[in-house]
Amino acid sequence: MADAAGGHGGGVGGAMPKAPPKAINVPLATDADRGSPGVVAEGGADAAYNYGPSVMVDGGRTRMWWCSQYGASGPPGDDILYAEAPTADGPFTGPGGAIPAAVFSGNPGNFDGVHTCDPSVLRVGETYYLYYTGAAGDHALGNSIGVATSPDGITWTRANGGRPIVDPSHDVHRDNVYGAGQPTVVYLDGWFYLMFTDTTGRAAGANGAGQFLLRSKDPVFSGGVEALSDQGFTAVSNASSTRTRSLVDAFSVDLTWIEALQTFAIAHETTDGTTITFWNREFTASPYRPVLIAGPWREGPGLVRRPDGHTPLSAADPCGRVPLDVVRATAIGGAAAPTELRHFGVDVRSVVACPTPDRLLSVLDGTAMPSPARTVDLVAGGRVLRVDRRSVAAQLAGQLAGQVLDQRVASLNTVPVTTRLQTGAKAVSAAGRGVGFVLADGKLWPLRRPEVAAANDSPVTEISPQQWDAYPMGFLLGR
Repeated sequence: MADAAGGHGGGVGGAMPKAPPKAINVPLATDADRGSPGVVAEGGADAAYNYGPSVMVDGGRTRMWWCSQYGASGPPGDDILYAEAPTADGPFTGPGGAIPAAVFSGNPGNFDGVHTCDPSVLRVGETYYLYYTGAAGDHALGNSIGVATSPDGITWTRANGGRPIVDPSHDVHRDNVYGAGQPTVVYLDGWFYLMFTDTTGRAAGANGAGQFLLRSKDPVFSGGVEALSDQGFTAVSNASSTRTRSLVDAFSVDLTWIEALQTFAIAHETTDGTTITFWNREFTASPYRPVLIAGPWREGPGLVRRPDGHTPLSAADPCGRVPLDVVRATAIGGAAAPTELRHFGVDVRSVVACPTPDRLLSVLDGTAMPSPARTVDLVAGGRVLRVDRRSVAAQLAGQLAGQVLDQRVASLNTVPVTTRLQTGAKAVSAAGRGVGFVLADGKLWPLRRPEVAAANDSPVTEISPQQWDAYPMGFLLGR
């Protein structure tokens, strides 16, 4: 339970990162404080606790995975539950309105034989990645971090041969024998950034609190691993090397990338709620002062994030506001473990996110919005693609974009349309490559969802992989 895979046995973390090399600390103004009217998600009647959520806005719905325990789901330990809702205010239910079910449980005889907890879920391309804490037993047996993959976020297969990808470093001995766990992962520019607790790390506090950061272009961190140290990111021999720099004196945090602010943000619990601290891309400076999402809490927060772990845009003002939302446990349940998941949030306002066309296109990447021609414009890979077919433009936008805005961003009018998706546009398919549109610019734009071709009345022509590869490539359409 909480003292094994899920809990940390420590106190409240501090409000500021530990010894940042450089602090700029520009203040940020906030407003639009919000909170759900009640509990948004819980397991069935026999689930004594609900905590450690990972929250993803994906395909027009909000999906959530969290830590609980069902006696009938497998070995008697922590399970990871799944549910979805229209928004973070819930109510979260299993597919089809069912009671949330356990989708990932212990694997007897292995490092995660009893407990699986603290999920952090990403989707990169067509693959979902579940990073989690695993333990073979209770209390002093220690934890490690594992990863599993899925085509849908529900049915999971353990990766790395079922072995952990991060073990405790055992730099020092402390009374807190929790080990390594509570992962949170962000995908940015081809890198997987993995932040986690390691109570045995050299730079952890006396009670074991501390957050360490690794990155690799390999999702299982089997090679090309870099660790954040006082000298920046440096190559290390493996993911369990000595932990020399901690970013936050806390347990159980969540990480996100905010494109509008060009910063990483770390959410961790402090006395009055969830504190958000900010770091630049290389974690060499704290560009902004911390922001507080006030309210009750009992366990670490789950930021509402996009599939890649980035913060969603403000639907009302994507260039001027940043919504920061968390789901967190707020009460103690019958087993003295956290429960009662609720939603809280604030907006950072007066942001200048789109001062130039390049920044505008970067911030809006993956979004769709109405065009002046009463069709839809899609921003993808620094370009603007116009979807011409009025009758299905809104439907196509939802399938081609990660987020659809109701109102057009006026400054996008200064950016030329690169190409157009016309009704019946040429579509091709190749073995091992997928389906894509060949548009008026002569480029092949691959589709994440092949059914988009049929929605656009585009018959699909089979071509060879060599023919596919010969096309100049556009960007993947669909998030």
